[in-house]
Amino acid sequence: MKIQMLDLSEQYQSMREEVFHKLDEVMSSSRFILGDNVKQLESDIAKYSNAAYGVGVGNGSDAIHIALQAAGVGEGDEVITTAFTFFATGGAVARAGAKPVYVDIDPVTFNIDPSKIEAAITPKTKAVIPVHLYGQMADMDKIKEIADKHQLAVIEDAAQAIGAKYNGRNVGELGTAATYSFFPTKNLGAYGDGGMVVTSDQDLAEKARVIRVHGSKPKYYHHVLGYNSRLDELQAAILNVKFPHLDKWSEARRERAAYYTEKLNEKLSNVIQTPIEKEGNYHVFHQYTLRVPNRDELQSFLKEQGIATMIYYPTPLHVQPVFKDLGYQEGDLPETEKAAKEAISLPMYPELKKEDQDYAVEKIIEFYHIRGIGNENLNGSRNASAARESSPSIA
Repeated sequence: MKIQMLDLSEQYQSMREEVFHKLDEVMSSSRFILGDNVKQLESDIAKYSNAAYGVGVGNGSDAIHIALQAAGVGEGDEVITTAFTFFATGGAVARAGAKPVYVDIDPVTFNIDPSKIEAAITPKTKAVIPVHLYGQMADMDKIKEIADKHQLAVIEDAAQAIGAKYNGRNVGELGTAATYSFFPTKNLGAYGDGGMVVTSDQDLAEKARVIRVHGSKPKYYHHVLGYNSRLDELQAAILNVKFPHLDKWSEARRERAAYYTEKLNEKLSNVIQTPIEKEGNYHVFHQYTLRVPNRDELQSFLKEQGIATMIYYPTPLHVQPVFKDLGYQEGDLPETEKAAKEAISLPMYPELKKEDQDYAVEKIIEFYHIRGIGNENLNGSRNASAARESSPSIA
């Protein structure tokens, strides 16, 4: 069997005619830049996020950068965030002229640990970026409480979490602004790059609109240094076709995640850590990520069996070569570094077939069975205590 991490072909075939019709409309209109499709998507995504404004931009990385600049973050400022994330988060801070300040994560959710934030605040701190990793929101009440106390902007990096909820509230309504990516692999993905800033701050939204068009308002009059970062009309048209299906796809992801968890915990509950949805959260499972012992060996074994996996993320940002001047060392963020050695993501998408999941689970169990690691019911000769002693702690 061959199981891909993500297969977009079935999804595309289900809406192929509608996509073609929408693209033909755009071509016939000859309105290719910031047209009606962008405006519709901005309105719909803002409403979906319980935010007042949406600003479509070129990609998710630019969305973070533009949100920071629009919030007043610049040269000499500091922004507190997590090192356990895609490079775009820290890269956007640096591109804004600010210094990324990395703090450790909650080992259960992989998200930023709010208890680490306050100690990292200095007179130069201007903002906090919680990353809602893998599709589960960070602990926003605690983060907002700290941010409000110190008058800091909160920019939610929601590239992986469109549709997620925290205590009944949506991504986009809890911070100063939130940013989305519409990269093709995302839960709501275009057929190329795209991103958006959502906010209920009218001033921030207006600044973001100006920044995305070279900082000009009116045209050819430039008061700030901006960028050429506009959401493409063709990509917006595709996203308008896909957006009505997003909630259905989120539910399908959650069903597949629950199935993985049930099957894996039957045999490996004291060996691996399956994803934990914190009380009050609605996890949209952009990724289904385990914590496992012998991670690299497991990945190699699964590859031999035809099962694709990914490691998000093998090298945390605080020890990336490009950030060496920040002065971080191995050991500074122990939970982050531990997660980088143990996290592995399994195939996850709404159309993933149960038989493919069964095969992946079977092979994961087989891998640990070969090594004599597993629950009592995996190989009756071992008890749970012995199994715990034989495998690394991953709690």
